[in-house]
Formats: sequence, C-alpha cells, structure tokens
Amino acid sequence: MIKRIKHSLEYLLDKSSRGKTSSAEENLLHDFAFSEYQKSKWNNDFMGNPEIESQNMYDEIQLRIGKKKSFRPYLKYIAAASILFLLGLGFFLRPNVLNQKQITFKTSSIPKSIQLSDGSKIYLAANSSFQYPEKFEGDQRTVSLVKGNAFFEVAKDKKHPFIIHSGEIQTRVVGTSFHIQLSKLNCKVIVVTGKVNVSGKGQSVDLVPNQEALFEGEKLTKQLADKAFLVNWYNKDVTLDQTTLKQVITILQYKYGVSFEYNNKHVLAMPLTVFIKKDATLENVLEQINYITNLKFKVYGEIVKVD
Repeated sequence: MIKRIKHSLEYLLDKSSRGKTSSAEENLLHDFAFSEYQKSKWNNDFMGNPEIESQNMYDEIQLRIGKKKSFRPYLKYIAAASILFLLGLGFFLRPNVLNQKQITFKTSSIPKSIQLSDGSKIYLAANSSFQYPEKFEGDQRTVSLVKGNAFFEVAKDKKHPFIIHSGEIQTRVVGTSFHIQLSKLNCKVIVVTGKVNVSGKGQSVDLVPNQEALFEGEKLTKQLADKAFLVNWYNKDVTLDQTTLKQVITILQYKYGVSFEYNNKHVLAMPLTVFIKKDATLENVLEQINYITNLKFKVYGEIVKVD
C-alpha cells in the first residue's frame, strides 16, 4: 500500500513538473501537501506564523527558479514541511542561535576596538560596521563584517571555531590574527598569525602567515601578502620608512575607510617616511604628508582628493 502511494505521488509530481496534470490531479497534490503540512509541529515562538513563513518560502523559491507563472501552489506546503524536517535534524533555525541578541558596532571617522564575550578583540576601521552576538552560544562563534575593514585577534578555542561572514565569503579560524578588507569590488583576508580557511562560491583556500586570499569577480585566489599589512596598525604606532606614497595611501584607505582621487599617478611612486600614531586622525596624517611632499590632500567626507 505504501509503495503504491509512493509511486503514485512520484508519478503525479513528475507529471506536474511538466505541466501535464489536470485540475483534479493538481487539487489532489495540493490536498496531500496541505495535509502533511498540518501534521507537522510548528513552534510559533521562534519560527513565526506558519502561513506567513510558508508563503515567504514559496515566494523565495519562485524568485530563485524564475518561473512564477508555472510554479505549483502546493509546493509552498512541501517547502514548509521540509523546513520542519530539517529543523528536526538540527540543520538550521536552532533556537539557541535565533535567541542570541545581535549587536551592531559602527565607527565614524576614527577606528575603534571592541572585545567580545569570548575574549576576542576586533579593531574596526573608520566608516565600518560589524555585527556580533551579545554572548556566544552553540558550537560556533559566528560574526559578520557588514562594511569596511577590520583586524581580528581571535581567542583560541578549538571546540568552537570562529566564523566571520564578509560579503560573499566566509573566514573560519580557531585562534589567530588577521585583516579582513571588504569593499564593493572585492574582499581580502590577510593572515598575520595562525591558520585561516577562507571559502566562497564553492571555492576554498587555506592560509598561513604572510599569505592573503582575494575574492574578486566570483573567483577566490591565494597569494603572498604585502609586508606592510603584517602588523596591526589599528592598535600600534607605525613608521613607514622610505615607503612609496601609493603604499601609504593604501594603508590610509583601509584604516580610515576612505578612497583617494588623484590626477597625477606619477606622484604615487614618490618615496617618503611617515609616522602614524595608532589614535591619529586622518587629517593629522594628511597634514604630515602635505608638509613632506608639498602636495595638497583635502578630505571631502569619505573621499580624499590630491591636488
């Protein structure tokens, strides 16, 4: 009897996917899916209204497959029942994750730092945004770099990996220090100490100190890191000795979350020595560069123009 029902259901689903079912057969599928959906146990406290959530899942699938007109209404109940099945196996929507209070930490014109509940320290660049739970629970420590750049000093805990989401990539560590630089065009992960795994779009690379991962144009690559980035210049005074102006500008971009515009690219090769205090404002550093180079750096919001 069970085999007969299974084969009949598979037959009707296949027929429906090809648009060959009659109205009566579509109603039969709908009634069956709705019946199974009603038998499922739904926790309103952390899963929300079942009708709304199943409709949201239905709409999401429609958008993903791009076949709104031919999509079958009964599938929203199958989708909802499938969520409950996966929930029962512990794949996602775990209550202890949903109940975690999320905090958003933002910076304006100067970098700032924060210490998380596990002892990890995050040094956030200017004009950046970072999200984290008030207290870590479960078997992972998950946070998000929403905008900008940061330096991470992750407290070691082998039983609870530390995972950072930044754009389309995920960085997974146990205890280490590294930079993450997130822009609209790409995302970089630069390792200073320890080992790091970076993954995204079905690709994965492992990094050790002096290496960086670059995710750009849907491609993830590994390469040697610039030595200038192998230090936490958010929290330390840094002297850039006989360094090109281009490299100085690159560090200022990441530390202060600004972009530079210049007409004469030849000045970027100019060598100079610059001292950057850990708590210096961008304006103070630019005044120093103006004096050394006789150039004129002016700040316009998040854009620095060079005359």
